[in-house]
Amino acid sequence: MLEVSFDAVLFIVAMAFVAGGVDAIAGGGGLLTIPALMAAGVPPVAALATNKLQSTIGTASAFLRFHRAGHVDLRAFAVAAAAAFGGSVAGATAVQFVDTAFLALVVPVLLIAMGLYFLLAPPMSEVDRQALLGRAGLTAVAGCIGFYDGFFGPGTGSFLTTALVALGGLGLVRAIANTKFLNLSTNLAGLIAMMAGGKVLWALGLTMAVANVLGNQLGAWIALRYGGKGARLLLVIMSFALTAKLLADPANPVRALFG
Repeated sequence: MLEVSFDAVLFIVAMAFVAGGVDAIAGGGGLLTIPALMAAGVPPVAALATNKLQSTIGTASAFLRFHRAGHVDLRAFAVAAAAAFGGSVAGATAVQFVDTAFLALVVPVLLIAMGLYFLLAPPMSEVDRQALLGRAGLTAVAGCIGFYDGFFGPGTGSFLTTALVALGGLGLVRAIANTKFLNLSTNLAGLIAMMAGGKVLWALGLTMAVANVLGNQLGAWIALRYGGKGARLLLVIMSFALTAKLLADPANPVRALFG
C-alpha cells in the first residue's frame, strides 16, 4: 500500500489547482501534476493513471463551461474526437507494458522538452484564418496526439490548441474551447485503459480532482474574458521548477547517467 505524507498531499492538491487553471487556458497542466506525484513517491505508471483521473474530471468541467458559452463545435470535431479516443486507448494500453525504470528515465527528459517547446513556440492568433488542413488531416493529427496523451500526457492540451490554431485556422479562444472537447475524449479513453489495468490511486486522484475542477473553472473564466495571455510563462516556470525537484531525487536514473 502506497503511503503519501500529509504535506505531500497538500503539495499535490495545490499543484492540481494551479494545473487546472493553466490547463483551461493553455493546456499542459500535466507538466505540473505528474512531476508533483512522482516527487511524492508515486510510481510512474500510477502517477500517469492518477493524473488521468483528476485531469478527466477537471477537463470535463472546463469543457462544459466553454460549451455553455457557445465556443465548442461538437459536429465539426466529432470524428476527430473519436480518432483521439482510439489513439489514447492504444497509448494508455502500451504504457502499462513499459518498464517503470524507463518511464522514470524518460519523463524528466520529456518534461524539459515540453517546457522548451512552450517557451520557444510563437504566440497564437486571436482571430480565425485559413485552415492548412481539412477535417481528415486534423482527424489524423488528433489521433496521433491522442496516442501521446494515453502514453504520457503532459502538454496534450497545448499540442491540440497549437494544431487547431496553426493547422485548423481557429482563433485562440475557439481553439482552446474545442481542445477541451478533444482532450476530454483522450482523457476518458486513457482513464478507461488505466482503470482496466488497476493503476489508478482513487482517493488521491479524486482529492486532486476537486482542486483541479476549481482551477479549471477559474482558468476557463480567465480564458473567456482575457484570452490565453500569461499562462505560457507560468507553465514554463512551474514545469522547470518541478522537473528540477524530480531530478533532485538521488534515485532518479537520469542522475545516474551523469553521475
